[in-house]
Amino acid sequence: METIVKITKDKGQFYLIWLSSGDKLRVSEDILVKHRLLKGQELAESTIEAIKKAGSYDVGLQMSLNYLSYQLRSEKEILDYLREKEILLDDRKKIVEQLKTLNLLDDKSYSESYVRTQMRISDKGPKMIQQQLKKKGINEEDIQHGLTFFTLSEQVEVAVAAAEKAMKRYRDKSFKDSLQKVKLHLMQKGFNYEVIDLALEELSFEKDEDEEKEIVQKQGDKLWERNHKLDRKKRLMKVKQGLFQKGFDYDLINQYISEKELEDDE
Repeated sequence: METIVKITKDKGQFYLIWLSSGDKLRVSEDILVKHRLLKGQELAESTIEAIKKAGSYDVGLQMSLNYLSYQLRSEKEILDYLREKEILLDDRKKIVEQLKTLNLLDDKSYSESYVRTQMRISDKGPKMIQQQLKKKGINEEDIQHGLTFFTLSEQVEVAVAAAEKAMKRYRDKSFKDSLQKVKLHLMQKGFNYEVIDLALEELSFEKDEDEEKEIVQKQGDKLWERNHKLDRKKRLMKVKQGLFQKGFDYDLINQYISEKELEDDE
């Protein structure tokens, strides 16, 4: 037997029943009234179990409704959330079915909403969004439904913005290397080759010869200092190889090396 030590108000329409063992029960107002729970009342183990079982569903449903009030959730997200809250498995399943009946849980609608949101606020492509939806437990059919709203033209628009941002990040690299890194960046973001080509075509990136020469000078000087322990011939070779690997034009590299040779002769 257990004795109710006190009853306190909890969030929403719930109450905490504090027992003499130190345990507590979270119950709805309906259960409080149904079992006529009062301070000082003695409860048999069977009654406590019945209250726990009844309370699990009510509490879980209320928690789910609150969880859904912030944003849409997938079925898996609701089940994971209820498991973390220690709601009984049978009740978790019943709650999910009840939420579906109330049209508050629909993975197809969730997929559509998620895709539309990512299109608006992120620089992610379809493949990355697809991976994220899989992690949220959305099946492939519902994922593909959502992705139909991410049209080719909209993908190109997002990819263009992502490419422009990425190109600024690689200003200290050769034009060839920068372009390759931008393409790789867009691939990692989840865009396919067609969208990447269309985005880069729209941006029409062009090499600025003067800027490229300045970058060669900066990168060459860094390599020159890094290899200062080598003899003159090996040092020049290392710098030349390094600049070539970074994607600079052969003529610009030779021009830099020639200028370095002249400096050494002075």
